[in-house]
Amino acid sequence: MALFDLQDVSARYNGRVVLDKISLRIVEGERVALVGRSGAGKSTLLRLLYEQHAGTASLLPQELGLVRSLSVFHNIYIGRLNKHSAWYNLANLIRPMATEIDTIRAIAQRMDIEDKLFEPVGELSGGQQQRTAVARALYQASPILIGDEPVSAVDEHQARMVLENINKIHPTVLIAMHDTTLAIAYTDRIIGLRDGKIVLDRPTAGMTPADLNDLYRS
Repeated sequence: MALFDLQDVSARYNGRVVLDKISLRIVEGERVALVGRSGAGKSTLLRLLYEQHAGTASLLPQELGLVRSLSVFHNIYIGRLNKHSAWYNLANLIRPMATEIDTIRAIAQRMDIEDKLFEPVGELSGGQQQRTAVARALYQASPILIGDEPVSAVDEHQARMVLENINKIHPTVLIAMHDTTLAIAYTDRIIGLRDGKIVLDRPTAGMTPADLNDLYRS
């Protein structure tokens, strides 16, 4: 049974067709990358897919959704606010409990931001902020992760570390990516978009970045 199922779905933005009669099925356990030029419709497609599982999927948007005045710890902790009572959340805002610190510190360590745990997010670099957002998603431990360019602000070494951890925690992964080499290496299916249409949908096994060049030609 498909986790995600779109049939002839179209979407418009400011009067322009962004997605044109998209049909797509994704089953549990798949790791899927959406690739294509900027404006091809990747972000819109991710939003439509997220709407089908908003209660059970972790979302990593491009704008990250971090609270700049709060620490890395608190921005990660926010990922599970709905799992605890209001008093418990308030207590951790005022004076974080040792059990929560230990749990979140372990995740921050995986993202190489452990030394920034109690620094305000607004004082971090772009790459550190992005890894904080990823850590928040890992802390949620949802069965599905949906990410819009989750490694755009980090170097290749950090990107591989981030993607490895995403795959380790989340059984089903849907990510939009510009780096086709990483997309092929860390997913098992590539969906290529061009002008709001799916023009390629195939397994990554045996694929090379050259196989995706047509998606980026003018």
